[in-house]
Amino acid sequence: MKLCRWGRNGFEKPGMIDAQAQLRDLSGIIPFIDQETISPRGLAKLRKIRPESLPLVRGNPRFGVPYTGISKIVAIGLNYADHARESNHPIPAEPIIFSKATTCIIGPNDDVVQPRNSTKLDWEVELAVVIGTKAQYVTQDKALEYVAGYTILNDVSERAFQLSSSQWDKGKGFDTAGPIGPWLVTDEITDPQNLEMWLDVNSERMQTGNTKTMIFSVAKLISYCSQFFTLLPGDIITTGTPPGVGMGKKPDPIWLKPGDVMTLGIKGLGEQRQKVLAAK
Repeated sequence: MKLCRWGRNGFEKPGMIDAQAQLRDLSGIIPFIDQETISPRGLAKLRKIRPESLPLVRGNPRFGVPYTGISKIVAIGLNYADHARESNHPIPAEPIIFSKATTCIIGPNDDVVQPRNSTKLDWEVELAVVIGTKAQYVTQDKALEYVAGYTILNDVSERAFQLSSSQWDKGKGFDTAGPIGPWLVTDEITDPQNLEMWLDVNSERMQTGNTKTMIFSVAKLISYCSQFFTLLPGDIITTGTPPGVGMGKKPDPIWLKPGDVMTLGIKGLGEQRQKVLAAK
């Protein structure tokens, strides 16, 4: 299934994407998509629905974040060896964890606002794992059983903020730094370790990668994180980015500026588009 929320910000309706990639209105069946909806029981109910039986949504409405109730975004740094090298960091021996503030969350095609005093705004296409079942001390061989589905997250980053100290959070969690969506894809992703991914800036290809080159797999990350804190339904683990970020461009880094447009996608998960705006 491909679940989504569509409509004006703050007034989104639940939706489902059919086999022809058309948006269908799910609001006659359920009022919203939240943590209960994406639980194993909630998803089992939705699997009984034929998307083609739902009303077709006309036009080109805005997509919101695919579901509500994200209590935390757990982000993984330097999880692709070639990205670690381009960033001049050693390949990590165990996952590097940081957080993105939930106030950074926006829809997949909403504008990204460059924060005040920003000088080094950057991009990162990432596979985001959505937890569907409360997870504590999970073993790696059982870890994927706790997944509700997958989506895309652009880990927009301000490198000057991020690298001014040993703590990355302030460069990762500013408002609008977390576009998520357009869909939550459930059963259709059978192998999260073989998904092609890409990102363009102003129609120029910057990132090309595949999740098969992750250092730590999705299952490893779920298991690892669950040893230190509880993962709740709706929580996201965003799993790192492949090479091609602006910081790593040679001979000189490339930084986002107001007016730039990012487009990005992951196979089977749809695409995003964000325009960069200046802070007011």
